[in-house]
Amino acid sequence: MRIVHLSTSDTAGGASRAAYRVHTGLKGLGHDSRMFVQKKWSVDPTVTGFTPSGGLVDRLRVRVRQRRITADFAPYPGKRPPGAEPFADDRTPYGDQPLRGLPECDIINLHWVAGFVDHLPFFETFKRRFPKVPLVWRLADMAPATGGCHYDRGCGRFKAQCGACPELGSNIDADLSRQIWQRKHDALANVGDAGMHIVATSRWVAEVASQSSLLGRFKRTIIPNALDTSVYQPRDKGFSRDLLGIPRNAKVVLFAADSSKHPRKGFAQLTEALEGIRGVDNLTLASVGGGKPAIGGNIPLINVGKVDDDRVLSMAYSAADVYVIPSLQEAFGQTVIESMACGTPIVGFASGGITDTVRPGQTGLLAPTGDVGALRQAIVDLLQDDAARHRLAETCRATALAEYALPVQARQYEALYRSLLGNS
Repeated sequence: MRIVHLSTSDTAGGASRAAYRVHTGLKGLGHDSRMFVQKKWSVDPTVTGFTPSGGLVDRLRVRVRQRRITADFAPYPGKRPPGAEPFADDRTPYGDQPLRGLPECDIINLHWVAGFVDHLPFFETFKRRFPKVPLVWRLADMAPATGGCHYDRGCGRFKAQCGACPELGSNIDADLSRQIWQRKHDALANVGDAGMHIVATSRWVAEVASQSSLLGRFKRTIIPNALDTSVYQPRDKGFSRDLLGIPRNAKVVLFAADSSKHPRKGFAQLTEALEGIRGVDNLTLASVGGGKPAIGGNIPLINVGKVDDDRVLSMAYSAADVYVIPSLQEAFGQTVIESMACGTPIVGFASGGITDTVRPGQTGLLAPTGDVGALRQAIVDLLQDDAARHRLAETCRATALAEYALPVQARQYEALYRSLLGNS
C-alpha cells in the first residue's frame, strides 16, 4: 500500500514521535509509507518537509492569513489561567498549499496537524483531488474534537459547540473557541459519515470522539501507541544510575513530562504525596523534562533535564524503582509504555488512557484521580515490596512486547487500511 502520513513534525514532540513510529512500523511490514510534515527534523529520506510556495501571490496570502490569525488570538494571552493548556487554531497561514504537495497514494492518515493543515481548504478539496482515497485521523489529544484546547480539563463544552472557553479565560459565548468550532464544523460538513475514520489511541480518546459534536458521527477504531522495544528495554540499573548521577542505594521515583509546570501533569500532587512518605530510606525523586521542578521537604531531586535520545531515556526508566504518572487528564500516556518496556512498574492516577496500560497488580497500581493519599500509599506499597516490584517488572516487559511493539501496532493499521480500501 502507498500510505501518506500528515504531521506537523516527524520527531519533535511526543505526538510527532508517535506518528513517526506508525510510519516506521508500516515501512517494516514492506509498505510504501511516507510522511509529509511541516517541520522535518530527521534525516529519513521517506520524510518530506513542507516548502511554502515562493510565488508572490502565495507569499502575500500567507502574510495576510498570519496577521488575521494573530489578531484573533491577541485578546486572550493576558486572560488565560495559570498553567493553561496549549490552544490550537483550525487555520494556518498556508491555506491549501500543503495539499498541493501530496503524492498519489492509497491511504492518507492525519496525525497531529495543528499549524500545518488548514481545515476548510483541506476538507473542501480532499475528496475532489483524492475521490477514492480513504482518510484516517489518529487522535493524539482532544484538539480535533474541540474548539481549540488540547485538553478541556473537565469543561465538557466540546460536546455542544464550545464558547466561553475556560482555557482562554473567556466568558463570552462567541469567543475564539466558538469561531474555531464553527469553522471546523463547516469544514467537516464536506465529509460524509463514511468519508473519514477515527483512530483513537485509548478507550478514553474513543469516548471523547464519540461525545464530540464534531467527530461523533465517524466510525472509530482503538489502536494504541507503540514503541521500539529493542531500544526501550531493561538496562543495567547500576550503570544507568551512574550515568545519570543517581545514587545506587536510593529508592528512586521517576517523573517524566515535557514540563512539570502544566497543572494537568499532576506534579504538585506527586510532590505532596512524596513529602508525606515515611519509612522509606533514601527516597529520591528523579525527573525528566523541561522546566525547573521544585520539591519541598528533605527529598533529593535529580533533574535529568530534557532527553531526546531514546536510549538515554530508556536508562532513566531503568534507573528507577517506580515510575509515577500523576496526570489528571491524559489521552494515552506514552511514558507508561516506555517504562513498561524497560521493566519498571508504574503508579498513576486512574485518568484517561492511563487505565488502559496501568493494570492493577499486573503492570502497576492505580489511585483515584486526584487522591494524593491513595497515590502515596501505592508508591510506598511498591517501594517496600521488592518481590512484588520484580514480579510486576517482568509482566511490564512481557506486556510491552505483546501489545505495544511496533510490528503489533503496524499490523493493526495494516488491517484497518485494508478494510477501508475494501469498502471504498
